[in-house]
Amino acid sequence: MAKADLMEFLNRTLGPFFEENGYSLWYQEFVKEGKDWTLRITAEKAETDADGNRTGTLIPVDTDDCEKISRYLSAKLDEADPIEQNYILEVSSPGMDRELRTPEHFRRMIGETVDVSLYRPLNGEKKGPKLLTGVLRSFDGKTITVDDTEIPLDSVAKVALNVGF
Repeated sequence: MAKADLMEFLNRTLGPFFEENGYSLWYQEFVKEGKDWTLRITAEKAETDADGNRTGTLIPVDTDDCEKISRYLSAKLDEADPIEQNYILEVSSPGMDRELRTPEHFRRMIGETVDVSLYRPLNGEKKGPKLLTGVLRSFDGKTITVDDTEIPLDSVAKVALNVGF
């Protein structure tokens, strides 16, 4: 099965399960790492109030949640058998230092402090910081603004929430 078809299968399979159980998908990927393939599912959980209503706040999943998602997905993958090669199924929380990968991630995290790793220094400089930390001010699909620095996305290796203590 092609990667795009696999991602669509995962969306169809996990969507109703996540909705029913109060989960939200942060990210999914099927990647080759060394000699192994990994199917990685990263999820959050919707916080609920005393009456069981969702508050809109997303919180990390715990190990019990990861096990529940993994068991459900493993059964569905065994049943449909959409992946030809051997792979590792990994289900986890995005963590405190979660990587921002999608436009929705960037939009949700505006106002948060982020760490930005760059492929090269900005503005054609030969030397300069390859890691910037600051407040994510904006995202327009082609650039991000961190504090007062506008950074083209094609210069960005990684953006993750800063975990400052």
